[in-house]
Amino acid sequence: MFKSLFKILPVMTVVLVVAACAAPIPGAEFNDPFEARNRRVHEFNKQVDSALLGPAGRSSARLPDEITVPLGHMADNTALPGMVLNGVLQGDIEGAVTNTVRFLLNSTIGIGGLFDPAGAIGLNEMSTDFGETLAVWGVPEGAYLEVPFRGPSTQRDAFGGLVDMFLDPLGHYASDAEMRIIAGVRVAGIVIDRGQFGGMVDSVLYDSADSYAQARLIYLQNRRFELGQGPGGSGGAAAGDGTYIDPYSADPYADPYLDPYLDPYEATQ
Repeated sequence: MFKSLFKILPVMTVVLVVAACAAPIPGAEFNDPFEARNRRVHEFNKQVDSALLGPAGRSSARLPDEITVPLGHMADNTALPGMVLNGVLQGDIEGAVTNTVRFLLNSTIGIGGLFDPAGAIGLNEMSTDFGETLAVWGVPEGAYLEVPFRGPSTQRDAFGGLVDMFLDPLGHYASDAEMRIIAGVRVAGIVIDRGQFGGMVDSVLYDSADSYAQARLIYLQNRRFELGQGPGGSGGAAAGDGTYIDPYSADPYADPYLDPYLDPYEATQ
């Protein structure tokens, strides 16, 4: 697994250079030099959602909790080994230990992750990914990207997602049959999430005047907030008094989406 990491280090160097070269224009809220291409991918993703993911999500929302909740727990459990690895790479030992204990408890007492005994005793998931690892290492977020089938992302997060798949510990130690089951569980988790947040997703994709601009704004706000970064994506507080602004505190469906280039933080004043 760590040999694989060393193999991709040269590629990571290239990504760092490319992301640095894709720095935003000073004063610009969004670094989106590929907007024309991104909008085409966004329309493709909307078609996929309309034809497949959306209907599947609505069907899952009608299933009893006795089915969807355990499947959701199991899908979350399969992501923990990768989070453990990223915690180690970030130097976040507390997070790595928490996720390790959580995975062990839920995989054994929780019957393969169907149940969440770790959560019951206060061991909650310390969510992370390789995109965050790159941010910790100082890699800039780069340009905004819309990725086919995945949706909103950035150059840093898109590359991080590929690395997460490549370095997934389960992929190195599970058998082919087990990986097919894991893949099925993860797809089920995506469908269940689509059903759970269906109203919000539908509002963004189908009820807004510019779904691309709205999805971009929500993704960048939330991702930067998760990483403790300001609106520029390179760290720092978003508020003038040195405190972070929670992007969830503002109405995501208000006037800023009529003008996608309006500073969303000004809209909260």
